[in-house]
Amino acid sequence: MTTRFSLVLADVDGTLVTPAKALTPSAIAAVKALNDEGVAFAITSGRPPRGMAMLIEPLALSTPIAGFNGGVFARPDLTVIKSQSLDPTAARTSLDLLGDAGLDVWVYTQDQWLIRDPKAPHVAKETSTVQFAATIVPRFTDEHLAHVVKVVGVSDDFDKVAACESTAQRTLGENASAARSQPYYLDITHPAANKGAVAAELSALLKIPPEQIVTIGDMPNDEGMFHKAGFSIAMGNASDEVKAQASAVTDSNEAEGFAKAMRQFVLRRPEPDEGASRRRA
Repeated sequence: MTTRFSLVLADVDGTLVTPAKALTPSAIAAVKALNDEGVAFAITSGRPPRGMAMLIEPLALSTPIAGFNGGVFARPDLTVIKSQSLDPTAARTSLDLLGDAGLDVWVYTQDQWLIRDPKAPHVAKETSTVQFAATIVPRFTDEHLAHVVKVVGVSDDFDKVAACESTAQRTLGENASAARSQPYYLDITHPAANKGAVAAELSALLKIPPEQIVTIGDMPNDEGMFHKAGFSIAMGNASDEVKAQASAVTDSNEAEGFAKAMRQFVLRRPEPDEGASRRRA
């Protein structure tokens, strides 16, 4: 690799943070080293922007934050730069499709997380992750659906979530973007709210050519940004299908894969004793 990289765009869950949703000292140090070398660092996630607020100070973020897979771009002070709502008809179709498939359904507006059952799978975990509570509603009204930025289908039946992803993509077509952000989450957003569009948007906003961008992630919804970057890295905890879409593979998020990837592929400072990071043939 001879390209001088100018921006790293990282997924959050499964990539930047550990399975316990924590930033490690090594990850923080890696981002500081990027900044010291003049390489900008940005994050994108299916989380709402305020669900990433705890990352802003330790990482000294100065770039736009792309929440809801690009449904909302916010500054580091969380003021909104750009918001893309899902068409209400597509939102209603999504609710019906997910419900018919047996998935629990969550609805996000720009500033609210709406659920119907506080005891449903992953609600407690998500509350801990994003560090704010959901609003419980008896049903999702037309008023809610007029301001939706993301609909989420939730299930611990991973095969069911994967099958529903295919159904949603086929049914919604160009009216929405549907992709798994975790094995148990299917995110449905505005068609331009996807991580490939995030990479393109940041390229334009920061005036950085795509070939100077590095992207890193672990899930199918990260593949879009892999294809919009000059170099892409899959986490060791990614599926073989996701790994096959990346330029390189690093260790898992349980083994400092993010920090290792930054040193090896961006900063070009590999540590021989850490071993597992590797170029894909």
